[in-house]
Amino acid sequence: MTAPRKPRISSRKQPRQARSTQLVADILQAAVQVLAAEGAARFTTARVAERAGVSVGSIYQYFPNKAAILFRLQADEWRDTSVMLRTLLEAPGQPPIERLRAAIRAFFRSECEEAAMRIALADAAPLYRHAPEAHAHRRAGLRTAIAFWREALPDATREQRRRVADIAAIALGSIGKTISERQWPVETIDAYADASADMVAAYIAGLSGASP
Repeated sequence: MTAPRKPRISSRKQPRQARSTQLVADILQAAVQVLAAEGAARFTTARVAERAGVSVGSIYQYFPNKAAILFRLQADEWRDTSVMLRTLLEAPGQPPIERLRAAIRAFFRSECEEAAMRIALADAAPLYRHAPEAHAHRRAGLRTAIAFWREALPDATREQRRRVADIAAIALGSIGKTISERQWPVETIDAYADASADMVAAYIAGLSGASP
């Protein structure tokens, strides 16, 4: 049986001149607007071209299909979030749990900003979830998490740290998604972030006394 073909989501080429750089920026801005207004199900290259005021052919110079456009938006979001979290988790002079608390607060706040856009991107994920480029982004985020948990749990086994990282990622991702769907004030978002940090801290404290 033939394996399903993986989607092509890499850009065809990178802009080299100011004019082409601006064209790509206009395309991506139009894509954000179309995705927010229409959702992933009604997102098309033609709608993006119309919103950007360019031809479909101009888009195809840089993006082979709509999945490539959506993945670029998702990749940019992943990159920004990864940089933010890595900066907070690697901040010098603070205990690991305080760094984690700051990271969770920032993550929950970012999830609530432009929530409709993030939800639409999540709906579009099946278009590129199994592409090699998507796996590469996930591995980069995983390396940051592994480095943090290695420091936070120096006496734990590798399997224990991996389990903690996985449980924390699943739990915090689920909570962040739920919060993003509610129009809560910042104070409430931060309260849930702090409670989530306390939950993880309690789990870490319990694990420190557990046998491998």
